[in-house]
Amino acid sequence: MCDLWQNTLDETVPAGAIVEQIDHALGQAENELGSLAKLHQIKLYNAGSFFDEKAIPSSEDSEIAKRLAKFKRVIVECHPALVGERCLRFNDAIPGKLEVALGLETVHPDALAKLNKRVTLDDFNSAALLLEKNQIDLRTFVLLQPPFVPVNESVEWAKRSVDFSIDCGAAVSCIIPTRTGNGAMDALAKTGEYLEPSLGQLEDAMDAAIGSPNHRVFADLWDLERFSKCPVCFDARRSRLEEINNSQVAFDRIVCECCH
Repeated sequence: MCDLWQNTLDETVPAGAIVEQIDHALGQAENELGSLAKLHQIKLYNAGSFFDEKAIPSSEDSEIAKRLAKFKRVIVECHPALVGERCLRFNDAIPGKLEVALGLETVHPDALAKLNKRVTLDDFNSAALLLEKNQIDLRTFVLLQPPFVPVNESVEWAKRSVDFSIDCGAAVSCIIPTRTGNGAMDALAKTGEYLEPSLGQLEDAMDAAIGSPNHRVFADLWDLERFSKCPVCFDARRSRLEEINNSQVAFDRIVCECCH
């Protein structure tokens, strides 16, 4: 449902490769900023699960942790089923706050099962409870209009998914409009089982989800223009969503004479 699969490998990376990538990224950041002291948090997203032994060998964890000692917050992504002892050990190895991003996707019962996520809401909640028990922060990924969710219900199910995230103790939810491009989604689109959401639906979902105390909601703005049908108002609507991401306040919608 995104194109991150294009950056994955079929085999486990060689020893030291992950640490080398982190060193490269930190070196680039230092060159651009002049000092890493300006950075307080770091995201290590690997288009998969950080605690998957086949993706990132646990033998790399101690060296990775050394590179992260300067950061107050470290954010990694993981499948709920892989949140376990390795996650807790990694949390102990870094001085900063660990935050784990879990793909909830949707709480729509039929859609979640058909997405082949191989996780139930109970599984997700169990992972969330383990994180909470060990004072590890949780953020969730919520899909807007995934396959098998009726189009006219997609905004409501996105809101329900954010509500479930909040109930599970998440501090952050990221609403991601689903996309074609990975083959499977394109095939579903051809059969009418999937339709990409519109920019308006993302705006509706954000307006509905914003406002819960102690919980931030972000709209994923990557490749946003593909969801817009009006070049006249797109820039203003994108800017509005960026401001909502930053302020966590849903203010008046953009009115476009060409769209209405």
